[in-house]
Amino acid sequence: MAIAQGDLFGTGAPALPEGFRYEPDIIPGADQSDLLREIQQLPLKPFDFHGFEGKRRVISYGWKYDFGTERVSRTDDIPPFLLRVRGLAAAFAGIEPDQLQQALVTEYSPGAPIGWHKDKKVFGRVVGISLLSPCTFRLRRRIGSKWERASIIAEPGSAYILSGPSRCEWEHSIPPVDKLRYSITFREIG
Repeated sequence: MAIAQGDLFGTGAPALPEGFRYEPDIIPGADQSDLLREIQQLPLKPFDFHGFEGKRRVISYGWKYDFGTERVSRTDDIPPFLLRVRGLAAAFAGIEPDQLQQALVTEYSPGAPIGWHKDKKVFGRVVGISLLSPCTFRLRRRIGSKWERASIIAEPGSAYILSGPSRCEWEHSIPPVDKLRYSITFREIG
């Protein structure tokens, strides 16, 4: 269920940002089970951010962003088991599957968050797939001295897209999750 949340000062509930779209049930239940079986076999590594380890584990395919050099470099091809879900993500986004050149698989253990950020400028549109358990996906942007905020509950099997203003003007984050969760993030190399 998508929920728009007003800002902390109670000035009303804004619509979701322009360029942001959310859809539940993009990935059928049987496909989710197959994906989870495959993902649990991946050699996930702790997220490395400038020498600090995040509370989540990740693996990148197609392209990998290096926070030390602030560049992307080629890495292993997107594995076959992710190609079907990439096709579903691309159809949801209204683009061709091969435009989504990077795949990032992330495991969030209970208590793992992801802080406020914008994806790096090297990336174009971002399509995220949520798996196993729900999370709160928050968005914010500064308007003068205040924050405009919105959030949704990203259910298992759902997808969202960040494009246009939601991609460039808004930050997003996920507060600590209650249960084990996985996500697959597909990105254009912009």
